[in-house]
Amino acid sequence: MPGTKKLVIVESPTKMKSIAAYLGDGYEVLSSVGHIRDLIEPKNLPPELKKGALGRFSVDVENGFEPYYVVSDAKKKTVSELKRALKNANELLLATDEDREGEAIAWHLLQVLQPKVPVKRMVFHEITKDAILAAKDNTRDLDTALVDAQETRRILDRIYGYEISPVLWRKVGPGLSAGRVQSAATRLVVDREKERLAFVSAGYWDLLARLAASASEAEQAFDAKLVRLNGERIATGGDFDDSGALKPTVKAVTLDASAAQALTTALRAPGVKLEVTKVTSKPYRRSPAAPFTTSTLQQEAARKLRFTARQTMSVAQSLYENGYITYMRTDSPSLGQQALTAARTQAAALYGAETVPDAPRAYKGKSKNAQEAHEAIRPSGDTFRTPTSLASSLRGNDFKLYDLIWKRTVASQMKDATGSTASVTIAAGPTGTSEHPSASGALAEFGASGTVITFRGFMLAYEESKDEERNASTDATESKLPPLEEGQTLTLLELEAKGHETTPAARYTEASLVKKLEELGIGRPSTFASIISTITERGYVTPRGQSLVPNWIAFSVVRLLEEFFGDLVEYDFTAEMEDDLDRIAGGEANRLDWLTSFYFGSDKHRGLRQVIDNLGEIDPRVINSVAISDDITLRIGKYGPYLEVIDPDAAADAPPRRVNIPPELAPDELTATKARELIDAPVVTDRVIGLNPDNGKEIVAKDGRFGPYVTELAPAPAEPVAPVVVVAPVETIDPVTGEVTVAKPKRKPAAKKVAAADKPRTASIFKSMDLAAVDLETALRLLALPRVVGLDPETGTEILAQNGKFGPYLKKGIDTRSLTSEDQIFDIDLPGAIELYAQPKYGARRASSALKEFEAPDPESGKAIKIKDGRFGAYVTDGVTNATIPKSEDIEEIDFDRAVQLLADKRAKGPAAPRKKAPAKKAAVKKPAVKKAPTAAAKAATAKKAAATRAKNAAAKAALTGAPVVKKPAAKKPAVKKAASSAAESAATTTIAPKVS
Repeated sequence: MPGTKKLVIVESPTKMKSIAAYLGDGYEVLSSVGHIRDLIEPKNLPPELKKGALGRFSVDVENGFEPYYVVSDAKKKTVSELKRALKNANELLLATDEDREGEAIAWHLLQVLQPKVPVKRMVFHEITKDAILAAKDNTRDLDTALVDAQETRRILDRIYGYEISPVLWRKVGPGLSAGRVQSAATRLVVDREKERLAFVSAGYWDLLARLAASASEAEQAFDAKLVRLNGERIATGGDFDDSGALKPTVKAVTLDASAAQALTTALRAPGVKLEVTKVTSKPYRRSPAAPFTTSTLQQEAARKLRFTARQTMSVAQSLYENGYITYMRTDSPSLGQQALTAARTQAAALYGAETVPDAPRAYKGKSKNAQEAHEAIRPSGDTFRTPTSLASSLRGNDFKLYDLIWKRTVASQMKDATGSTASVTIAAGPTGTSEHPSASGALAEFGASGTVITFRGFMLAYEESKDEERNASTDATESKLPPLEEGQTLTLLELEAKGHETTPAARYTEASLVKKLEELGIGRPSTFASIISTITERGYVTPRGQSLVPNWIAFSVVRLLEEFFGDLVEYDFTAEMEDDLDRIAGGEANRLDWLTSFYFGSDKHRGLRQVIDNLGEIDPRVINSVAISDDITLRIGKYGPYLEVIDPDAAADAPPRRVNIPPELAPDELTATKARELIDAPVVTDRVIGLNPDNGKEIVAKDGRFGPYVTELAPAPAEPVAPVVVVAPVETIDPVTGEVTVAKPKRKPAAKKVAAADKPRTASIFKSMDLAAVDLETALRLLALPRVVGLDPETGTEILAQNGKFGPYLKKGIDTRSLTSEDQIFDIDLPGAIELYAQPKYGARRASSALKEFEAPDPESGKAIKIKDGRFGAYVTDGVTNATIPKSEDIEEIDFDRAVQLLADKRAKGPAAPRKKAPAKKAAVKKPAVKKAPTAAAKAATAKKAAATRAKNAAAKAALTGAPVVKKPAAKKPAVKKAASSAAESAATTTIAPKVS
């Protein structure tokens, strides 16, 4: 019998408490904790299905691409709780997020729970009381088109990854992966690095003058740059191409160092006139940026707050679930009427009514995949809470991101900033005669501009940041020129010739990569964070500061994909797939038709199956090689990249020389010159430091597998001469004649006895030491470790100073104390050691092994939260729950809120499933061998042979002693009855075991 309550299922447990409070007593709110089921791994399929059509992908590609879903072990408890709650409910409200993933979660809940009560779909974009109550009263049906789009994407990613990744494992390296979006993103980063590798820098010069109306008015001086010489424009950085030459369409003159210096000297000469020839002014206007979408939020948070994309989404998720902002996965910059009113009202109240335009501003998305159904990311509610009012409840990264979102939203509904930009042209010259033709009789023109903002408008609230631009001007964006008139004479205060070099295209940052992916229409805003995390964790890129630097392994992966899967990694094709998924989500395309076309092929393009079946031969050596110069090749090997060079003077069968590449060297820094420098560098060999005066042994400095060290080697001993052992004569007796023959003794060398060699003493050098600079005194001190600091005055026990696996320490019996540095091993004296032992072992400085601690306790467990370094990396713990910190996140950037979120996510996943213990193997029972009865003929032959041997031995003995040989009569044995037949015997003694299938 149905209960009296309505069951509401949301995605995240964080939302439950707030939503339950808004809905009241008639509702029970539970969480699915994300997806409750997913595609099963093929290896975990039931045995009877592994050999069928499902066995390869867990998707039946031959029968409508039907997926095989399974509820994971971690979610079985959640499902049981939901089923139990559903028994006492009279209605089910599926309140998962209103996007493809949320719709798919709702569908899976329906499939697993099989409710027998009415089901409604409840959606909302913010967690406020008004929004939740409105969503409850305005439910809808499940959108199966959105479910189809999500399922298509899931199947597509499974097939793509499972078909292409094994090719990478075989031809490039284990553990690699391919994906329709991650591979395109990796290619973007690699292509940018290739541009930087091919780039040739160009040098150019210009002149910078400091001018004023007169020498007495230096406080109103301004800067002007040389723009023309004798009527020809001076080239700037943007006029050069990547090969270092002027672009074909550019008409400009390039100054070199000598021309610039000569012109500077000529213009400084007395009597050279400087006159204002032109003054212009034009209005300046700048509009505010649109409210945040998912991608623009990730970009701006990276620029202003130095957040990673994943970090931004994690903080935004927390803000959304706690009711501070609207839904954070959206590509629409539009605001609803409620938000427009709230933003305009707040702007007028804080910055004045004159800063708000007469009509609300409307924004339209520029993204190819824009979904206008959602609002932009904004503060929640019909009245925005100011950051100041939330200072006590929001802290750390939560406060920073909310402040950013609030400012951007309010500024988007404010007036443009306006002002005026003044430009002035100054003629200098003509100059006098000069040895350099460019400076003789030259007429130079300088230009200067200044912008004065008279009405700041939206800039009172917020100003958008910009990405680094190539060869960008360093001029100030806002500066003021003094009042100037045409014909006015100016005074030259300073003049400087400045040299410049063109720069290659900047590497992608997370912000600029997100922007590029969005421009190309690759991926969705909600997936950008996971894409960047994936290519980082797979080792394809390494963050260096804000830049994403590709590793050499990424070059091999991209090369293989471009050469053998060219269609699938084309940017346009990848973007078209996103458009196709959008059409499926909108009900305009059929899921089955699209998957069939993608996998089996169509008139438009080859299918993935055809590509895989016709790959041909892939040479791993070619794929993993990059030509640096004619004789130097870079190889990407199993243990990393290295240079390979063939010595022309070496033998034909001699192996090529290999040189490791420093791990900190970026790909664009490995030029042919740098490669030659690495190859020509002297090979580090063992260095003899000197002789130990105590024992005469050599002290040698070595660089080993585990780092630099010194060792003590004894000179190799001379090989000992083996003594000759004379073997005594051996007498042999002819058994027939009885003749005794004495064999000639053989000289046999004695077996060599190998003396057990003493193991040489070794000692690692300190981290602060340079192996090349270690002298004999230092090496002897290292080899003498551990050092006896002195005797404990109380117990008489020796106190030793030494280095260990976990760093330098003191040892007194079994009691130890850590030292702060390796240098203390030699420096600490007995009073210092006694003082250190007087302190508690884990007190004061050693009170905590945590990398970071937070003052506030965990809100759920009430216990202190710490960040510790574990066997598998850093993790957050409250003493009960441990949550691994993703590799892409910096420990220093983990604040209290992020730590709480990581612990909450870990609790939501539930405990890891225990490993199943393999059953003990039973020892095989060994059957005793069945001896066959010997045949009579065999017995007779054996007896005859034994008798002959005895006779021969007796004759030899008689010959030696002179005694006659007496023949013994052979003993008669009773006859043995022959078995009836071997077949009958076998049947009587052998049991045939039934066949077990």
